[in-house]
Amino acid sequence: MCEPVSESWKERLVSPEKVMRHLESGMSIFIGSGAAEPKTLIDHLVTSESVVLKDLELIQLISFGKLVSPEYVGSQRFRLKTFYSGGPAGKAIDSGLVDYIPTSFSKIPALIESGQIPIDAAFFQITPPNAAGYCSLGISVDAARSVMTHAELVVGEVNPEVPSTFGDTFIPVSDFDFLISSKNGLSYLDPSPLSHDYLLGRVAANTASIIDNGSCLAFYPDLFFEALGACLAGKHHLSIQSPFFTDTLMELVESGVVLGKSLTSYAVGSKRLMSWLDRNPRVDFQPLDTVLDPVRIGKNRRFMAILPVRKVDLYGRGIKNLDKKRISFNMLSAEDLVQGAVLSDGGKVVFALPSRDRKGDSNIRLSVERFRDLVVNPEAVDMVVTEYGVASLSGRTVRERAQALIDIAHPDDREQLVEQAKKKNILYSDQIFLAECAYVYPSHIAARKVFRDDVEVLIRAIRPSDEEAMRRLFYRFSDEAIFYRYFSPIKAMPHTKMQKYVNADCNIATSIVGVLESNSQEQIIAEARFVRLDDRPYAEVAFLVEEKYQGLGIGTYLFRMLIRLAKERGLRGFTAEVLPSNQSMIKVFEKGGHPVHSKLKDGLYHITIPFHNEPMDESIPSALDRNQ
Repeated sequence: MCEPVSESWKERLVSPEKVMRHLESGMSIFIGSGAAEPKTLIDHLVTSESVVLKDLELIQLISFGKLVSPEYVGSQRFRLKTFYSGGPAGKAIDSGLVDYIPTSFSKIPALIESGQIPIDAAFFQITPPNAAGYCSLGISVDAARSVMTHAELVVGEVNPEVPSTFGDTFIPVSDFDFLISSKNGLSYLDPSPLSHDYLLGRVAANTASIIDNGSCLAFYPDLFFEALGACLAGKHHLSIQSPFFTDTLMELVESGVVLGKSLTSYAVGSKRLMSWLDRNPRVDFQPLDTVLDPVRIGKNRRFMAILPVRKVDLYGRGIKNLDKKRISFNMLSAEDLVQGAVLSDGGKVVFALPSRDRKGDSNIRLSVERFRDLVVNPEAVDMVVTEYGVASLSGRTVRERAQALIDIAHPDDREQLVEQAKKKNILYSDQIFLAECAYVYPSHIAARKVFRDDVEVLIRAIRPSDEEAMRRLFYRFSDEAIFYRYFSPIKAMPHTKMQKYVNADCNIATSIVGVLESNSQEQIIAEARFVRLDDRPYAEVAFLVEEKYQGLGIGTYLFRMLIRLAKERGLRGFTAEVLPSNQSMIKVFEKGGHPVHSKLKDGLYHITIPFHNEPMDESIPSALDRNQ
């Protein structure tokens, strides 16, 4: 793509056959990875009849091209070693045809530097030299510097389709012992159409909802990250430190969602991406020990290690995704990302997966001990995301984790998970489960609202897993506030009482909570609910706001949302009983936009709030609006 001013370098070009004559049986040969695979050299290495080479050891960091293709894998001439067990290489590894080296990607350059992985020769795909006599490694930097230092024979396959990229990519043409001309085009990977994959889109949308502005992300060229990128419109000041740079990231940079210089080691994508990367200073290519160094990752604020996994159990353990077609995160490169997220100020480790697999089996299980390929220790996981929501795990007990994960499992699987967890003493033996409510959970009730004093609150429907958070809220209230809410001096709210409260019958009751989110922790500061009356189309309404957050408008917002939800359910009004001294609640009722009729009887105001035919308050969302 970047045409050289001088073409004198062409005098150094040799035939692939001449390169082959300098190889010997038993050599360890490093091969460029991914889209930077030197395909012309590989073709001659495997198929050339002009040389007799045996017992070659080929080393490739990430294998998803020619060397693991059906026509080459299992060749009697060479044995491939790879550091990546996913994508097309996975099947060859499982069949015993390719050797897998398990190690953290950030440690690979050091293993080569130390000689633990010996390298005799190296084949790279490069750009034509520029006017100053430098070639660019283009779209694959990984461990190239370490390899070139130790290899006795270094060969460059010159391909004019390779983009000239910035970063630690430029090599003097004199450092190559031989140059050959590539006879093959660059390997491209076009993004997949996502319009048909509604389920993946919902998982991605829920994941995007927990990505704060100013976060730092790592991406992979797979379907989930393509879907996630489409859900990040409207975010701003995101940054990228990622092993792969993809079309999705290019679009985020172009749209202004990603700012600054993106840091990466590989590029995989379309022809348009490769053209866009050519001499583009917004992407900085660096070795893996820089890009995936946990300490360097941890210097980014809010680094999000988002890992698409295959299964999760009730303890929070995840099993890596085994996508045989696309490139997803490697189990051991995941460790680099996770360690970096742990060191990052505001960093998070997130598992993302659909609630069920393609066979209809639950992806959330009692245990995943029988599966291989555990991703990371469960204590490192902050959140798990499915199409049914987000489960916050950080700082929670095993029982609280289990309940939160059951809340986001497929509704058809929740009852069995509850029973299994009770038998294993993970959940309380008397744990309530209302099967019919699993199917009608109002997930559309979700909004973010910034109130006075810049207090941002997530409003959502109450969940069974909110038991402990609601219990802690109860004990933060003063005796006066408790009396206003319950009309009696309640001193304790044990499990037996609180689980009934958070597992209210969804056919007659609707409850919403106000949640503060900080560092993957949720703190409930407000709750409001209505319960349908038996004798008429009215519901009894009540709400409470933690005293520290009263006067900010939270109570009024919750009340107006309850009015809208009640209207959507065909109710014609609210009733309530309020102590005369509870003027703050009475004021909230008066701000609801409907007439308030009150009658004092037996020391209580008996309040009726008819809706009549007034239009709904359009400022109160009734559908998913997490970015309000």
